[in-house]
Amino acid sequence: MSAIEGLIAEFARLPGIGRKTAQRLTYHLLDQPAEQVSKLATCLTTVAERVRPCSVCGNPTEAEVCDICSDPRRDPAIVCVVEDPATVAVVERSTDFRGRYHVLGGHLSPLDGIGPEALRIATLVDRVRGGDVHEVILATNPSMEGEATSTYLQQALAALPTKVTRLARGLPVGGDLEYVDSVTLSHALTARQEVQ
Repeated sequence: MSAIEGLIAEFARLPGIGRKTAQRLTYHLLDQPAEQVSKLATCLTTVAERVRPCSVCGNPTEAEVCDICSDPRRDPAIVCVVEDPATVAVVERSTDFRGRYHVLGGHLSPLDGIGPEALRIATLVDRVRGGDVHEVILATNPSMEGEATSTYLQQALAALPTKVTRLARGLPVGGDLEYVDSVTLSHALTARQEVQ
């Protein structure tokens, strides 16, 4: 395999990148000055060498404990459980959430061989058992695997004296009912509220 084909194949392994996009990225890099390509390679190597999961929450960091977990202004009693670090970035950018996080590292998917032992579920249970956590917010994706993961977590935490909540599900503001999928509409009907 040539160097070009090898790079295309590696780009194509990235999520959301198909073969055509991988080719465009590869040929774009070939048009760049060598120092620009070297800078990108150095950044990738640096990330691979320095970044690791936070020892508390699992979010990527260069330190032992990430900035969120070490921030004294954050409430350690409220923990938002997410599937991956990208969700932490979305919640941080989109909300005023002032609690902390727990990154599972994926979701349950028995068909893909991903069981509870492959995720950071045991560390979450240990964290809650420590007694400092008063509420766990389950913020898994609204997919079949995300729902299964959420249900598993509810059962794993049921015996502990901690409130477990789930993100609300329903219709987006400004949405048109004609274009809403059946799962979203079902959740919206189930979680309906009395008009005051």
